[in-house]
Amino acid sequence: MYEQQTINTFKHEIGLRLLKLVNLLLMVVPFAVSWFLYYDGLTAVRYYWKGDVAIIVFFALLYFYFGKTYDAFLISHFRTTDIVSSQALSLFLSDGLFYAVMFFLAKRLVNPMPLILVFADQVAISMVWTTIAQWIYFKWFPAKKSIIVYDVRKGMRELIDKYGLSKKFDVRKTMSAEECLADLSVIDEMDVVFLSGIHSHDRNVILKYCLYRNKQVYMIPRIGDVLMRSARTMHMFNLPILRVNRYSPNPLYLVIKRCFDIVFSLVALILLIPVFIVTAIAVKTSDKGPVFYKQLRLTKNGKRFYIHKFRSMRVDAEGDGVARLSSGDSDSRVTPVGRVIRKLRIDELPQLIDVLAGNLSLVGPRPERPEIAEEYMKSMPEFQLRLQCKAGLTGYAQVYGKYNTTPYDKLHMDLMYIANPSIIEDIRICFATIKILFTPDSTEGIAEGQTTAMDNRQKQQEG
Repeated sequence: MYEQQTINTFKHEIGLRLLKLVNLLLMVVPFAVSWFLYYDGLTAVRYYWKGDVAIIVFFALLYFYFGKTYDAFLISHFRTTDIVSSQALSLFLSDGLFYAVMFFLAKRLVNPMPLILVFADQVAISMVWTTIAQWIYFKWFPAKKSIIVYDVRKGMRELIDKYGLSKKFDVRKTMSAEECLADLSVIDEMDVVFLSGIHSHDRNVILKYCLYRNKQVYMIPRIGDVLMRSARTMHMFNLPILRVNRYSPNPLYLVIKRCFDIVFSLVALILLIPVFIVTAIAVKTSDKGPVFYKQLRLTKNGKRFYIHKFRSMRVDAEGDGVARLSSGDSDSRVTPVGRVIRKLRIDELPQLIDVLAGNLSLVGPRPERPEIAEEYMKSMPEFQLRLQCKAGLTGYAQVYGKYNTTPYDKLHMDLMYIANPSIIEDIRICFATIKILFTPDSTEGIAEGQTTAMDNRQKQQEG
């Protein structure tokens, strides 16, 4: 039985890699045609076959990197529209960076029209490839028989349907951890097991049973699991030891990160001067109020600082002195100009000044207001662990969550980032942030009253 499952897993991996390889080749071909027929003849120095190969490989690597960053190849996990939009963004950045490189190769600006036509062809190919690839994939690999085992946290079946994963997972049963532990044999006929919000002891019993029987497991981690990601393996007393510390990155990483923050924010501020001027005029003329809005926030070790934004709400939005989370487009406090600059994320641009000043980093957990953080910590004491590192302009939770993702789940994401800091991860999050600029549900608000209610419910999961 195990041998057959191993063979099936091998076939699955090979099949996926073949489909991804076909996609990569299909995207490279239009680019290669434009290079040989047009752009190759515009370079200041004549390229021979080695140079031609280097240019094509350069484009392929760019597209592959951006594709991995934006999950553009996960045909089994996302809808057709999600895959196509991710590939379109990956192609746009790859073609755009190549055009920037052409400026140095040709030592002048060249006609972008052939590359624009190439991009249009690539997007059309992406639509066709995604449709065919998903049809082939689900023909080769039908939906796996799945079971959902939950404790307090329910709703996994609804999430599977909401995100279009019912083609991949055929949910046959949904049961509580208590019911599952009473009869573990219900797992035997399944291919996949989802473990959702289960206490560690019960989860470990089920997990071991699944591994003994070679069942694939998808598990939503708990706070303790995420904290263990930062553990360092060592040996002491002739025993394997896991050492867990507070956030303590390599000093070289901190130096490089700060240099990157300074260079990026300084260049961005210079380039965005026209946007700042136009936005300032629009905000000022809309209601004669101040252009900028500052608000007290928390960063590393609970240090307080003022974050700066273009004002998007009425001047008296919090006249009663009560701190409230925004409820998105339905928030009556947002001005007409504010709705526009929020949609375009322009209201966040003044935070580049905070990055340059050293109060923020480009990447890190988003800074929270002291009043709201205090409210969170009443039901989630672990929330203060977000303050181990400097707050950021963007972060893991902003890239992989939504605006209305629960505070508990955002905490998970922020702690995952803090557990393993690296420049590569920071760069990847910076590029991934570009995608959420075009994602409407990343600006959805939190309904009034959700904060404490959601936190209390999540607290029960950890209790």
